[in-house]
Formats: sequence, C-alpha cells, structure tokens
Amino acid sequence: MSVLEEKKLLTDIKISILSIYEHLENNLDFEVYKTNKTKRRAVERELEIIGEAINHLLRINPEIKISYSRQIVDLRNKIIHSYDNVNNIVIWKIIIKDIPILQMEVNLYLE
Repeated sequence: MSVLEEKKLLTDIKISILSIYEHLENNLDFEVYKTNKTKRRAVERELEIIGEAINHLLRINPEIKISYSRQIVDLRNKIIHSYDNVNNIVIWKIIIKDIPILQMEVNLYLE
C-alpha cells in the first residue's frame, strides 16, 4: 500500500473525530449525551469508522504508532457485534480522555 492510502485513512479518522465533537455540539455534558439516543448512535458510528480505519492502517503499516490501537479496534467490534451491551460510561471516557490523544497523534502523522 502507499503513503497516499495511509494519509486517506488518517484523514478519515480525523474527520470522524471532528464529527464526534460536531454531534455533541461541543457540549461535553454526559447527561445530555446519555439521554440523547441520536447523539449516542452518531458517536458510536464515528467510533466504528475510527476503529475500521485504524484496523486497515495497521494492516498496511504495522509500524505506525497509535495509542490504544488494539482497544480501538476491539471497541469497534463490540459496538457492531454487541450493540446492546455498549456502556455509555465507557464511551464517554473514550470521548473525554482518549479521543484528544488520538486526535493529536493523527494530526502529527498528517503534518
């Protein structure tokens, strides 16, 4: 695979991260998130896309270093295959703590 393909996948991740914040309307309030099914499902879909893109990225370049990459792919699988067991608290922790780190790493690779 090419560097161009890596850049495309990293861009997909970046767009999904920005979309998460857009879906949340930059309101990082867990109660609002928890009670709004549309927001939860939209965020979960973006996390699925991120997980899939990271999975492809690691296949084409196993040397790329992304924090928690295996956990991100596992989360994608859980959301898709066990949608009825998705824990809102776990997703919220990812939004607050992990997504900013991922965003920083992706931006560094895209520079």
